[in-house]
This record gives sequence, structure tokens and C-alpha cells, in this order.
Amino acid sequence: MKAYTKKAWMLASSLVLVSALFAGCSGSKGGEAADSAQNPPAASGSENAYKEKYDPPVTITTVWGVDPELKFKNGETIENNVATKWAKDTLGIDIKSLWSVTDTNNAFATKLRLAMSSGQEMPDVVTIGDAQLAQDLIDSGMFREVGSLFDKYASDTWKKAMEQDPNVWNPYIRDGQKMGIPVLDYAYNHDYLLWIRKDWLDKLGLAAPKTIDELEKVMDAFKNKNPDGLKPDEVIPLSIGFKTTMNTWMGDPSWIFGAYGTIPQQWNKGQDGKLEYGSINPAMKPGLQKLNEWFNKGYIPKEAALWDENKTSEPAVAGKAGIIPGPYWMSGWPLSDTVKNAKNAVWEPIPLPAGPDGKAGRHGTLFTNGVTLINKDMKHPEAFFTYQNYMYDNLADSKPGGVFENGLFKGYDYDFDASGKPLRYDQIPGGYVNSLRYLLVRDGARIPDAQIKALLNLADGKEATTRLEKEVKLNYGLETPAAAKVLMSQEGIAYPNMYTGPTTATMKSKLDYLNKIENQTFNEIIYGKQGVEAFDKFVEQWKASGGDQMTNEVNDWYSKLGK
Repeated sequence: MKAYTKKAWMLASSLVLVSALFAGCSGSKGGEAADSAQNPPAASGSENAYKEKYDPPVTITTVWGVDPELKFKNGETIENNVATKWAKDTLGIDIKSLWSVTDTNNAFATKLRLAMSSGQEMPDVVTIGDAQLAQDLIDSGMFREVGSLFDKYASDTWKKAMEQDPNVWNPYIRDGQKMGIPVLDYAYNHDYLLWIRKDWLDKLGLAAPKTIDELEKVMDAFKNKNPDGLKPDEVIPLSIGFKTTMNTWMGDPSWIFGAYGTIPQQWNKGQDGKLEYGSINPAMKPGLQKLNEWFNKGYIPKEAALWDENKTSEPAVAGKAGIIPGPYWMSGWPLSDTVKNAKNAVWEPIPLPAGPDGKAGRHGTLFTNGVTLINKDMKHPEAFFTYQNYMYDNLADSKPGGVFENGLFKGYDYDFDASGKPLRYDQIPGGYVNSLRYLLVRDGARIPDAQIKALLNLADGKEATTRLEKEVKLNYGLETPAAAKVLMSQEGIAYPNMYTGPTTATMKSKLDYLNKIENQTFNEIIYGKQGVEAFDKFVEQWKASGGDQMTNEVNDWYSKLGK
């Protein structure tokens, strides 16, 4: 699970920053009981504790890690807003905030760790995207097994969504028990393709590159025969960065290694059926050599080793980059701003180029972006399922005529003009607000394959009728459906990270060091401070310094899955 540094409103995705924490008790005897077949009564034999609406209201307390990009309007706050009012009016759930913090520099995780270590009151329910923190919370013994709760109370819609990839539970299983409920994300949300300046290609009379060799010819022309008249030292043909990782969500270089047969910094399935760490696969060697060649020719940024994901977008938006790797949604953000600096700029999505043996590869997006843990002392956790079931049945699976058919809250994430025509996000009076971030579980509820289906429907000319189709049409970049179609034309090239289990003993003690020597060696090869033969020495050192032991631990876990 990765943490993504920043995304614009239209992602509503797959950031894996901390979302919302909440606790509650019901004790209510009013309201409607859920369908007994789907949500069977409590073992006491009395009325089912689960309610469709609580009367008197249930209080659910929460603490918030507030995204610094989140906007508010109408004098609202994260503690008191249109979503908290909706929850009380619709579900009889009164959401009370214990505390909130703007989540910059991991402030939320820091505060939560302090609460855990100092014996402060912990929330009954915590939803979090920090993978290591989630594991530490599970290991603290403060949180209960949740599989039985999910089986008992989750709606059929939610259960079917979870069944799209049963592996999402794997990181949170301890001794056969499910200790956390995965927070589902949209499939393919951070798989990537290449965005290329089509106006530059057209002016140069060049076709979109289909191979690494063709890509090099295009990059050379972008730099040395720039159609906008930029000097060679002003142009970045390929904007990538690897300050923190070579396997990320924008400006990502891992597809270069995919062209030779591996994806770095994740666990891939080897030819022998066992899991191997991609960064030690021999296919890394030609990829590193290629990046060194491109660095020497000025095709990639001189500062690539210092650039994070957001930094790679800056030359693209400035009109000085020709190609940037990234997800299908990038035409909406950040690339829509390029025309402010280069008025004739046209970005086009293209498939990833193939290597010398016809291979192409990219990392595959996980179907989750966090986990929900439930305090072992929480008396009535069914209130959480009342809330989240409503979200799955009405928001995630929104249909024409449903309560959320146009969006979540009118005047926030959607609105209409005087004639009743839907407005695009930038025309909403008072400004667009991503009110999904007001919800108890960040982004509400997602069915993994729902968004890509909506995108492909639009790409094929279907009228927007569902909430997701309307959202894509009105809130995403105009090229998003076409880009999704390009992405899915290479559906089979994705390498999913095959290890999704808990942190192993060797990872806890050795992973920081192993990552350090990996990053140092790769950077020095790319920058020409060491020859490519340094890769072989790195592999030997990696294996001897805990890598072999870590590989054994990973495969012990994998063998128990029965794959």
C-alpha cells in the first residue's frame, strides 16, 4: 500500500492518507430492523441491534485527519457540515468530533501514535491509509476481529464489491482472523499510460511511439527540434522522478523496467511460481542502463533523483515537457492547466511502449486504499454498518432515480443551472467542494470496477445516466474516457504487487537498510557515478543483508494462501 503525496479534487481516490475515525454506541430500540436474512438478529434472541435509522439517535464520535486540499463553504467545518447533518437526519447517527488535525507531514498518524502509546482514549473505529500504522494498531491488541461483524451486518452490495478481489483481506489477517475491513478503491486508478504533447508530434510530422526505440527518436526531436522554439536546455522530453520510489502514481519510471520484464520495488510472481522482489530481477540491468543513456542525453530531468510525483508535473504544466507517465485522469488535473502557459498545447494518452522483445509492463493498482479497525471494547459496532451499508447501496451503486443519482450534496459536488442542466464542477456557485471527504470513511464507498465501466461506457458514446457517468462527464478532464480506453487496451501488462501480507520480522529490522542501498545504487548507476555492473554487487549485498530471509518469509505467507 502506498501513500500518495497530493491529488486534486477529481481523484476522489485513491489517496491513501488518513481519513476519518469514529466511535459509537447504539442501545436504541427504535427504527427499522435490517432484513433478517442479510443481517441476522443478535445472539441474545431479542430484536436485531442493527437499525436502518436510530431513534433516539446513536452518537458516533470521530477524529479527523483533514486533507489540506479540502475546501469548506457556508461556514462549515469538518466537525459540522452538510454530511454530519445528513447522517443525523437520515440515519439517526449523531457524529461528534473528539479532535481534528490538518494532515500535513503525517500529523494525524503522529497524533494517533501518541494517543496509542500514552494511554489516551482511543476511538472505537479508525479508518487509516498508513500501512505500517495500521499493522501497529492491529498488533497493539486494542482492536477486535471484524470478519464476523462483516459477515453479519454488511449489505449484499458491499459484500459483492469485496468479492471482486478476496485478496484485499490478506494484509489484515492474523491467525486466520480478519482484523480489519479493507477500504475499497477503484480498480486501475493508479495504473498508468503515457501522456504526450500531440501538438508537438503533429508539428514534427511524427507518429506516437510504440517502442522504446521510437520513443528515443521522439524525445530527441522534442529536445533538439522543439516545435515551440524552446532551446534544448529548456526542454524535458520525459518528465519522471524517483526521489522516494521508482514505483508510484505520476512521473513514474517503473514502466521502463517493465519493457525489459520486471517492475521494481514490489513483489512479482517469478517463473518458478514463487514471489521475487522485482528490484533484483536481472531485467533491472538494461532498464538502469537505458535511464543512464537518457540522463546523459538530457531526455530526463537532471534533478530526477530529487523530484517527487508532484514536481514531475511542473514542467508539463509549464509547457516545457513532452511526455509524462501517469493515470488516465491526468487530463483533468494537472494537465488541463498547461494551456495557461502554452496555449496550443494538446495532450494525448498513448499506450506504454514495448521493449526490444516486445514486452511492456506497468504496476497494477491495488483494490484498496486503507483499512477500518474496530475497537475491541466497542459495544454496538452495528451503527458503523448502518452508515456504510447506506453508502454502498445508494452511493457506490447509485442508479437513475436514486437519492445520490447526481452526486452527494447539491451545491457542493454538483448543481444545476436555472434551466435544470447539470453544471460542470468549475461552474458550481460558491465553488466545488469534494464533500465525499466529509464522510466517515474517506470517499464514501467504492465498487472497484464501477468507475472504469462508467468511463468505457462514455468512451463508447453512451449517454451519462448513472451517478458515476455524470461525475466523469462533468468533473473529470474531457480526455478521461478516451484515456481509460487506451489504458484498458493494455490491461494484460499490469504487474500486481503479489505480497499484501503484514510486515514480516525481517522487513521490520532490515527493510530501511535494504531500501537505502537500493536507492543509492540505482541513483548512482543512472547518474553515471557507477557502471551498470554495480547492480550485480547490489543484488549480492541485498540478499546477504536480509533480502533472502525476507524472500523466504514472503513466500511462506504466499504458500499458505493456497494459490
